Amino acid sequence: MKPKRVPTYVKQILRITVNMGNSFVYRHVSKFKLTAKHEHTENRTNHKTMGQAKVPVPTTDDYLKKRSKEPVLPDKTQFRYPDEERRRPGVPAKDNTPLMGLKTNKNFITTNAVQNITSVPKASQKIYCDTRNGDKNYLTPSGLEPKYVHKKEYGDTPTYLVKRKEEMQRAQEEYDAYIAEHFRRGAMRSLTTDERQAILKGLQTNWEDIHDQYQSLSVVTDTAPKKNRKERMEAEMKQLERDIESFQRHKVIYISN
Repeated sequence: MKPKRVPTYVKQILRITVNMGNSFVYRHVSKFKLTAKHEHTENRTNHKTMGQAKVPVPTTDDYLKKRSKEPVLPDKTQFRYPDEERRRPGVPAKDNTPLMGLKTNKNFITTNAVQNITSVPKASQKIYCDTRNGDKNYLTPSGLEPKYVHKKEYGDTPTYLVKRKEEMQRAQEEYDAYIAEHFRRGAMRSLTTDERQAILKGLQTNWEDIHDQYQSLSVVTDTAPKKNRKERMEAEMKQLERDIESFQRHKVIYISN
């Protein structure tokens, strides 16, 4: 009879030979045997005769007090069942009768119609289908829809505006050079602030005078002179309004000598 093969997963075994012909008997031995034996015998006789090496000495403040070894109980709280919130309310008392016969004048049909008419419709979300079976996905977080806030040039001034600004600045510089040249030659001069205010005040006074005369005209323009006078006064008032607007808009005004 051949001996039995030892399993490979058994790490530590103790083989005991029994004189029973050619047969062998195997017994399992734990791999923690030596560790347990060492821990059991370690430091057994260190303080066998003289006591422990270091003993904590109590202080004078740490004396035994009355009821110091009694267990400390938690604060008293009201008992509540864990499922108390999910419980149904209790049955009402027999003398707790509800109010009967209550009626309302509310028109639920009209109220529902008004709420639906005045309500803001819910914005539909953009979706896309990526399979032939119609599987839907949201389009906004997919990255398939362009978002201009993520562009590299987002927030920068457009090129055409930069060019237009440069052209306006160049034209202003040329105009300033032209005016400076005429000033150098003595052909033009600029109005002072007092002169400009005086001219503006005079234009406003003339408009008020013509407007008073216009208000005193006859309502019925049945003759040619009346009609011509009315048209002439309207034209003068429009021209004065354009001149006043020009003086108010431009702070610097040049005139030729």
